[in-house]
Amino acid sequence: MTIPFDDFLAVEIHVGTVIAAEPFPEARKPAFKLTIDFGPEIGTRRSSAQITALYTPDELVGRQVMAVTNFAPRQIGPFMSEVLVLGASDGEGRISLLAPDHPVPDGARMH
Repeated sequence: MTIPFDDFLAVEIHVGTVIAAEPFPEARKPAFKLTIDFGPEIGTRRSSAQITALYTPDELVGRQVMAVTNFAPRQIGPFMSEVLVLGASDGEGRISLLAPDHPVPDGARMH
């Protein structure tokens, strides 16, 4: 299926730095609660991410990630997820985070 280029441009994908990560034991599938700094224009947002197979909370803090920042917030159990952190599944279904190869300013938009 193809989509118009303008549809792609409507999805805002930005870089942010994880400033806090904690277990989310109330989630149905193993997940972390992330707090991500997207810079002064977007600010700090929270996300639930099912990335426990390859990451620990300690190694997530300080890491840059890519996320969709203009989806409507979504209630995940008792937690409100405000952005969708992006990743890709490996051959075993574990999620590997998408991130820039080199540091970029928080809030930088994907082109």
